[in-house]
Amino acid sequence: MTLLNNKLSGQNAETRTGGNSVTIIEPASGWKLVDFKELREYRDLFYFLVWREIKVLYAQTILGLSWAILQPLIQIAIFSIVFGKVAKVPTDGTPYILFTTISIIPWTYMSQAMTQSSQSLLQGHAMLDKIYFPRLLFPITPVLARLVDFSISMVIIFIVMAYYLVHPTWNLLFLPLFLCMMIIIPTGIGMWLSALSIRFRDVKHAMPFVVRMLIYSAPIVYSASSIPEKYRIIYSFNPIVGVIEGFRACLLGTPMPWQYIWPGVLTSLLLLLTGAFYFKRMERIFVDVI
Repeated sequence: MTLLNNKLSGQNAETRTGGNSVTIIEPASGWKLVDFKELREYRDLFYFLVWREIKVLYAQTILGLSWAILQPLIQIAIFSIVFGKVAKVPTDGTPYILFTTISIIPWTYMSQAMTQSSQSLLQGHAMLDKIYFPRLLFPITPVLARLVDFSISMVIIFIVMAYYLVHPTWNLLFLPLFLCMMIIIPTGIGMWLSALSIRFRDVKHAMPFVVRMLIYSAPIVYSASSIPEKYRIIYSFNPIVGVIEGFRACLLGTPMPWQYIWPGVLTSLLLLLTGAFYFKRMERIFVDVI
């Protein structure tokens, strides 16, 4: 017999009564670390949630996974015309289509993962008061599910690089670092915003505006070298800057811009750690408030 408190999550205590094992889940108090052992125990449910998210993304669609290519492709075409042909934004000698393609693909992944992760608890509220499982699975699920789209859309980058005869360099060895940053950023922000959205529904309405603003806060349509030098230190603490500039350096073989990368790495880790702490702190009130 297993007794589960549907509304509270936290420390587990096991007792035995009459030969039956009773698990009591007590509310957590104070600031708690993420219980990675618990996450591992629920890995089957985690796999199911990720797989369900992937299937739901393109359920009852005509084009299916083709949307993973069409969405960034349309953005690339618009930005290339507006900023490349009309505004003639400088790109440090790189053809604008190649310049913006390498930035749009990781940005599309991060923006979609952040948006869906921030609303994950509200969308999955029907499960919150039914059974107990680590609530942290909610904001992480869309971040991992969106990696399928990212992997498919990478085909666009390879095609454009082949067209402009860009050859791989040793910089590709650093690509896993920026892939990790690309995943950590929406995970940390998603944990923060999903926990906040339970109490403040303004998060849902603010997200489209925030995403539109973020696209201009990073060197997606322009080069980081166009930022005045006196502001570059502050600018580099935007973790998206390190991801975009890192992707360009890895794929184009340009010098690695460590002055943008290391501050971004620190900010990414800070977002992840504080997001996890805040999520665990607020976890005990999710069901009562929602």
